[in-house]
Amino acid sequence: MQARPPAAPEGVDVELLRLLGSTALQSRLDAIVGPKTLILTPSLAGPLGLLTDVGLLKNNHAVTKMFWLEPGVLSQAERNIIYVCRPSVRWMRIIADQIRATPQSNQHNYHLLVVPRMTTLCTTLLSDLGVLGSIEVQELQLGLIPLEKDVLSLEYEETWKKTELDGDYSSIYDLAKALMTVQRAFGTIPRIIGKGDSAQRLVELLKRMRREQPSSYSSTAPLANGHVDSMIVIDRQVDMVSALCTQLTYEGLVDEVVGIKHAHVDVDPNLLNPGPAASTSTPSQSTFGGTAPPRKRKHLLTSSTDALFAELRDKNFAVVGNVLNRTARRLNDDYEKRHQAKTPAELRQFVGQLGGLQSEHQALRLHTNLTEQIMALTVTDEFNTALEVQQNLVAGVDLATQENSIRDLINQEVPLKTILRLLCLYSIVSGGIKQKTLEEFKRDILQAYGSDHLPLLLSLERLNLLVRPPTVSRSAPKPPFAVARKPLRLIVDDVDETNPSDVSYVFSGYAPLGVRLVQCALGGGADSASAGTAAGTASGLNGWRGLEEATCVPSPDPLCARWRFLTDATSLAVAPGEHPTTIVCFLGGITFAEISALRLLNRQIPTRHLLVLTTDTVSGGSLLTSLMPEATRGSTGPAPFP
Repeated sequence: MQARPPAAPEGVDVELLRLLGSTALQSRLDAIVGPKTLILTPSLAGPLGLLTDVGLLKNNHAVTKMFWLEPGVLSQAERNIIYVCRPSVRWMRIIADQIRATPQSNQHNYHLLVVPRMTTLCTTLLSDLGVLGSIEVQELQLGLIPLEKDVLSLEYEETWKKTELDGDYSSIYDLAKALMTVQRAFGTIPRIIGKGDSAQRLVELLKRMRREQPSSYSSTAPLANGHVDSMIVIDRQVDMVSALCTQLTYEGLVDEVVGIKHAHVDVDPNLLNPGPAASTSTPSQSTFGGTAPPRKRKHLLTSSTDALFAELRDKNFAVVGNVLNRTARRLNDDYEKRHQAKTPAELRQFVGQLGGLQSEHQALRLHTNLTEQIMALTVTDEFNTALEVQQNLVAGVDLATQENSIRDLINQEVPLKTILRLLCLYSIVSGGIKQKTLEEFKRDILQAYGSDHLPLLLSLERLNLLVRPPTVSRSAPKPPFAVARKPLRLIVDDVDETNPSDVSYVFSGYAPLGVRLVQCALGGGADSASAGTAAGTASGLNGWRGLEEATCVPSPDPLCARWRFLTDATSLAVAPGEHPTTIVCFLGGITFAEISALRLLNRQIPTRHLLVLTTDTVSGGSLLTSLMPEATRGSTGPAPFP
């Protein structure tokens, strides 16, 4: 089976960034002489596993044992103990407790690798707990991690919540530093355009870092082939509608229903054959004993390791069944060819193909099982009712009827995240929910799901996702989303889900606003969005001129209408036959459906490559989970929909 080629096979070589991250970790380990015990947090196992292999660390870098970082007395450790964690008060306390509880006669050497950098708070805490002098602290910059050949991610957690609710802009700073590394590798990015407050902060940081870097860097040739001539930055807060909608691509629904984290999905071990492809990149035992092995195994889900996934991932789920059936029939025909092999040469030829057939058969079993899990949800009346309400809300159709449907879903006690996603959509697209109606919904939610969720409702209000409309007046402006709906052609009635020609196929009729903004910036005007095409060329990137009113969502900002030039225009020269690359950066996370839409957009531009860059991958459910107190995260029912 021939997999669809990656979105940007001739673009920048992202493997260089993987090598930089892997080298950073390995050099820190090699600087510590002797056998080592590596103790890391579960949230870092995924990112580290995408950069390096456990076997490589054990065979080449003297890591003899690997454990999770968890409370308890440390035992069975080598002389050199290396902790790897994020700068969190929780981890600092656990590390301090273990150091103080370990007998000094063991003569352990303690090392702490903080990803990506140490904070003053954590340093002060270690000092107050009396262990700062007993542990060597170093910073570990992993940078941007390639999830696919066309997707780079910091792989941070809950960046949207930390940025928008907590006012923690450290992820923007870390992304700016990572972008400086990208520019060191592939050359300076001369033109940047963006939407949103976070986009403004990122651009200002890049300008400052450019001024502060050594002058020798500016004259140094790029380290790798590839030419990045522009970057489009979209703040997640600008387009919360797309994040809250149900993803209807295959990869998007796998994330919604099963969950994809750091390019891994948890699956039944029976679906995986023993071998490197099915192995997990995380420690296999507990530091302190007594922890039962996980019931499911982590499986790496990428197009480079799974040709069937490469074919399925960007398709609308409505056509996935046909692809699986076609693949099953072809594999059956290939297996039947063994009966036609009569000569020794023909038998040898079949045996040579057997390994590939077995791998394809395993992939078919895996994706058939994932599809069955998704269908168990998508065939329910509750899911289809919620999906219909969602599509009507986005289209602005009969809002009063949608209120009644949401009340019915509350009475049926569907998962709380489903209700909140619909109510937040309602609030965004209509500019708020009438105060009386909103209070009734809040009361019903607290009665049906418990008063423990009051902090979540307050957080949604602080984020302007669940609010009442402003004071009504004759001159009151229309809601920003309603203003953008028609000129950006966000609603498309005639969608070809089998052979899509417009990005709206990823939501079966709704074109994600953030992707439409990218499309308009590449095409240079409203015509590209109206026609559902993109026409970006090496010199045709004109921003959003002519669409200022529609694209100033949620509010006007300095980057709204035109490109920011960070270097002289002379740096835009492109070698003959070379296609430039545009980085599409989503601050606060991007959904898999939006990535699929950008890939379709890339295929429509034969003279340009798109490279997706983000802080993390998200879904509406994961965004809402990040706002929930720890005590309530497991009390909202099964996997959320839509």
